[in-house]
Amino acid sequence: MTPNQITSARVVAAFAAVGLFLWAGGSVAADLGALALIVSAIALDGLDGYLARRKNLATALGAQFDILGDRIVENLLFTFFATGGLVTVWVPVFFFARGTITDFFRGVAARSGRSGFGKNSMLETWWGCALVASRPSRAAYAALKCVCFCYLGIEWTLAHAYVFQLTTRATAWIALGSRVLVGTTVAFCFIRAIPVLWEGRRFFSLRPSAPRAASRLARRAAAHAPIAEAAR
Repeated sequence: MTPNQITSARVVAAFAAVGLFLWAGGSVAADLGALALIVSAIALDGLDGYLARRKNLATALGAQFDILGDRIVENLLFTFFATGGLVTVWVPVFFFARGTITDFFRGVAARSGRSGFGKNSMLETWWGCALVASRPSRAAYAALKCVCFCYLGIEWTLAHAYVFQLTTRATAWIALGSRVLVGTTVAFCFIRAIPVLWEGRRFFSLRPSAPRAASRLARRAAAHAPIAEAAR
């Protein structure tokens, strides 16, 4: 499989997990299958990047597609759990707004020939690279999201499966654990967005590069050439 196909498989796995949760009808087996799909959707996030580097298939389009896959999986799962009452609706709103803003900043940087990651990254400070682009940071963030989504999935299973009869106190402790995990995930996500916003601000003031400006002037000269010839 190509890296882009793996990214597509991640998105399909996330949608399949939500489908199993919705139509499980209280079946523990279906809920466990949904949890397995969530783990697959998160774990494959590291596989597509590894395969791209291993087989020299890394491209700017592939990197953007990988980010798009992350956004779909995150927003889909948090929105589902928000509609189920396990998290506040502001969590998917935050992830949607954060992803839109950081991707906008990366798009502005791309106009100057800079990418979000890699050798030509828009991140130049050591702390920005460490928080956003380093493998330990990305692995820790992926692991945190996996634990968070799986915990929410287990909470969903315990609340909807008929074989479990939880006490009010047990339900409260489980809900407290989900709030801690979700809050930690939100905080980590926010911290990782800071370097993108801080370093991306400088690309708003950059002028077009010389070759691009020259080509623009050449097109204008060509457009005005017939008018000048007629004036003669």
